[in-house]
Amino acid sequence: MRTALVIFNRDLRLRDNPALAAAARAERTVPLFVFDERLLGSRCGAPNRVAFLLEALADLDAGLRRAGGRLFVRRGDPVAEALAAARECGASELHVSADHSAYALAREARLARGCAEQRIAFHRHLGVTVVPPGAVTPAGGDHFKVFTPYHRAWSAVPPRAVSPAPARIAVPGRLRSGRLPLRSGAAGRAPLRALGEGLPAAAPVLGGTLSPGRARGGEGEGRRLMRAFLRDGLTGYEERRDDLAADATSHLAPHLRFGCVSPLELALAARGRPGGEPFARQLCWRDFHRQVLADRPDIPRADYRSRGRAWRRDGDALDAWREGLTGVPIVDAGMRQLAREGWMHNRARLIVASLLTKTLGLDWRPGAAHFAALLCDADVANNVGNWQWVAGTGNDTRPNRVLNPLRQARRFDPRGEYVRRYVPELESLAGAAAHEPWRLAGSERRSLRYPQPIADPPAGGR
Repeated sequence: MRTALVIFNRDLRLRDNPALAAAARAERTVPLFVFDERLLGSRCGAPNRVAFLLEALADLDAGLRRAGGRLFVRRGDPVAEALAAARECGASELHVSADHSAYALAREARLARGCAEQRIAFHRHLGVTVVPPGAVTPAGGDHFKVFTPYHRAWSAVPPRAVSPAPARIAVPGRLRSGRLPLRSGAAGRAPLRALGEGLPAAAPVLGGTLSPGRARGGEGEGRRLMRAFLRDGLTGYEERRDDLAADATSHLAPHLRFGCVSPLELALAARGRPGGEPFARQLCWRDFHRQVLADRPDIPRADYRSRGRAWRRDGDALDAWREGLTGVPIVDAGMRQLAREGWMHNRARLIVASLLTKTLGLDWRPGAAHFAALLCDADVANNVGNWQWVAGTGNDTRPNRVLNPLRQARRFDPRGEYVRRYVPELESLAGAAAHEPWRLAGSERRSLRYPQPIADPPAGGR
């Protein structure tokens, strides 16, 4: 009887999961998730993302059970535990979704070597992107360094077929299923239960402070949001997506990051509807950064294009930026949204990153690290790619581009609604006055209990 093991790492879904679909063709299938030791314990640096992950895994397990299977869980080194599970169940093939960070590539290489030693067929499937890295390349180059020509080539690639969810999954009867760790309750949410019955007293608990308004994880929630956005959000998306107060983005970023929804399925559905092409272009940006990372796995640490810039060191300014206390309302609103929701509006991300790197002259790496610690949707390719783009060290063809926060605020939050939503100290200021509290008279200004700007807004910029 043929047994196939499928490792879930990025594609936490049943629908359009090529690795799962291939493994489910065997007589017995072992869906496996290995919880990396580094994600366990009170020192976890990304509590929002871990909580989202656990919810997504619980939803995945429920979906597998409806098909007759279950999710098997291990804890430890992902490669060692996967190979041990393969030996336990007598798997003759191992399937995994391809990923492209330096860590993921090293993990896949170790898996491939281990499978060869154990005479297990190793299969790497493409499903994390709409168009996989390497599918399109420029003449004489290994990857596209500029977005516009990449978008043209990306748009011309024939899509692969969407894989249906397996109707039935048969799992081995005697393989231990394991349990997910608990997540300590926070912000009024109950702790997540372990998978399976009865919780052992020694089950690990994940600590860290959750953002109270963070997104909920899982394929069910992701598909609900996807259907709602495709139905109601595409019309006028191009005109409204930068409106900070309207919050008219899809909110699908964390579900794409964990693969709770298929980027290919989403792109195909969007392209088939009026107004869908601008949204598909955003999915292309996601693929663009991934093909850059695939060829430059060092960019989480090194500048993609070295500009010879000497970054300032100013710990107080960096702390003020992190805490949303820069005295620049549009920036502080974005940073406080991040802390409150584990998410930030895309336009606000550009504004706060430009202030840190272009106005304050601070290195992009601490900014990227802060985003990675709090964002539910942070992944290496998008987070680092976008930060380097704004900092002028990445793929922007205009590396000296500066976003003037006051001009951006007047354009994308003209009535000050977004600022007042996240900066309660400025609730008494009507309309656009919320963007310039420093213009108030002395006593009125002091009564706001809001800091003075830590830097003068740039005279120019967009």
